[in-house]
Amino acid sequence: MNCLSPSILSADFSRLGGQVSLLDQAGAQYVHIDVMDGMFVPSISYGMPVIRSIRKCTERIFDVHLMIEEPIRYIDDFVDAGADLISVHAEACRHLDRTIHAIREKGVLTAAALNPATPLSTLEYILPELDMVLLMGVNPGFGGQKYIPYITQKIRDLRQMIDRAGCQTDIEIDGGVNLDNVRGILDAGANVIVAGSAVFRGDIGENVRAFLRILDEQ
Repeated sequence: MNCLSPSILSADFSRLGGQVSLLDQAGAQYVHIDVMDGMFVPSISYGMPVIRSIRKCTERIFDVHLMIEEPIRYIDDFVDAGADLISVHAEACRHLDRTIHAIREKGVLTAAALNPATPLSTLEYILPELDMVLLMGVNPGFGGQKYIPYITQKIRDLRQMIDRAGCQTDIEIDGGVNLDNVRGILDAGANVIVAGSAVFRGDIGENVRAFLRILDEQ
């Protein structure tokens, strides 16, 4: 199933609760929540209190993307705050296997994220333990960047890797996705689409519906 996961990193934080509710009303299946620590990536975003405060605004899946060093330290806290799905970066985990199992033990969906230049082979042995793989379409840390073209081939390669392993793993793409390039990304094999500025710039409801029309076509 193709799903849309709008990234609230591009939202108006003075109206965050209301904008999350608009995503819900327009039919977005997930809410993508980027947590950045200023160490793994240059920027600092938000943490558990913000997630907890908007949890009451929607029952949609909270897709929490941890761009932080050694995320295993905070898995319990993010689950308690309302995360339904947690993505951790392979590059940020000293022991990726241990971190993935710590997430699974909390009863939420598990995902591993890869930066653009990180090879897919990093996930070869852990793939059967993952509900989703998140591929970054840009170098992480800032919103509004341009999609890196070679990521489309990386999606194709990952889809083949998943099929060979006999897994049912979702592929999520985060970074640089817009209405102009999303069809090619879906055609390559992705099925969970993160969009930030392409959703929150202008009419949020109509932007969500425009993405969903394309996702429903594929």
